[in-house]
Amino acid sequence: MTDTQLHLGVVLTGAGGPGHPNTWLDPDLPVDSSVNVDWYIEYARLAESAKFDLVFIVDSQFITPNSPPHYLNRLEPLTLLSALAVTTKHIGLVGTATTSYNDAFNLARRFASLDLISRGRAGWNVVTSGDAGTAGNYGRDEHYDYDTRYGRAQEALEVIQGLWDSYEDDAFPRDRASGVFFDPTKQHALNHEGTYFPRVVGPLNIERSPQGQPVIFQAGDSEQGRDLGAAFGEGIFTHAVSLAQAKAFRDDLRSRATAKGRDADELRIMPGIAVFVGDTDDDARRLESEAQALNYSFERARAELGRPFGWHDFSQYDPDAAFPDVRDVAALSFKTQADRITDDALREGLSLRQVVERFAAPKPGIFVGTAATVADRLIEWFEGGGVDGFNVHVEHPAQFRRFVAEVVPLLQDRGVFRRDYDSSTLRGNLGIPVPVNRHTAARLAPAGV
Repeated sequence: MTDTQLHLGVVLTGAGGPGHPNTWLDPDLPVDSSVNVDWYIEYARLAESAKFDLVFIVDSQFITPNSPPHYLNRLEPLTLLSALAVTTKHIGLVGTATTSYNDAFNLARRFASLDLISRGRAGWNVVTSGDAGTAGNYGRDEHYDYDTRYGRAQEALEVIQGLWDSYEDDAFPRDRASGVFFDPTKQHALNHEGTYFPRVVGPLNIERSPQGQPVIFQAGDSEQGRDLGAAFGEGIFTHAVSLAQAKAFRDDLRSRATAKGRDADELRIMPGIAVFVGDTDDDARRLESEAQALNYSFERARAELGRPFGWHDFSQYDPDAAFPDVRDVAALSFKTQADRITDDALREGLSLRQVVERFAAPKPGIFVGTAATVADRLIEWFEGGGVDGFNVHVEHPAQFRRFVAEVVPLLQDRGVFRRDYDSSTLRGNLGIPVPVNRHTAARLAPAGV
């Protein structure tokens, strides 16, 4: 099913995520925004007023003194999204949770609860935890290796989707006249036996929501990550620096999904973007430059470069000497990203300073200009086959308000974005079908249905 409508998400990172250590200085942003539920409600409602598909809450569970402000002090995603569920009506609610340090049954129950509370608007961004230090917060001496992390993620998804089918849709008649509350023939134990989750009996003690199951999102860029997204992902979060790169990624994910027997037209590829809207294109570039100058220092960028390398301390090296090959320290961290940085540095003979400037210093953005310029570029990427939508990062609130007030109406006028919600569920608005309960399908199959 080909989707002719662009999809939009909003990423709320409060006081400032990676590369934005001084965003909190913006007087338009509450200094406690990352833990201020009223701020999240305000911007979720603003996105909803503009008919955005979803609000996305990122997460990780390990910090250092060099972590960005938002990471140092933020609300737990499902707790926050439950608050947003009762203060919004239509917008999807997507939260990050790791399969490495959560039990599958617990994850299944928490997201199913959010899905019922929101009446079918929940989504789960599946991660495997790249910060190796997370292990120390969960009683482990060492983080899981790469293959174990992704093997565990795949099995967790199999278990969780099985648990979400514990009840068929008509399992609870709740018929007072007959006194029948529950039909036990429509309840199904899982009885899973596996490698990473040796035994999960089930059933899950919560019914399916109006959208059947929460929508699965995924963001890994390694070979294992892409395969996981192709096998289970319905929404794919990514990053791209050009339309060509975006198209290559989207084509690859769709090809992998097809090879796994899935309908590639049911994937929604949505890279994250920063947007600056100005009165003129030059004015927008000025606003972008001012925001980047506020946030950049070599020392801070060098410290944040350490994250994909397991928070390796690069300050111990001469910044003008050759970039050190320390990829081994990333074996249990963000290995794909660390390998890419190291390979480029060694191939081109870059110094540490040059690596920091290339990979951690701010660059001129793609979606910068007047509202018309930004709208044209968004449509170019969409119609050019690079994306199914975008996740707009809210760093400076005034910029997001301009996007809503000026860019969204142009997208609507061009016929690529809705003027009203199509559905009451996240699946419905994304144009992704409700999954049929596996037990219902099996029961009806002999009748030829």
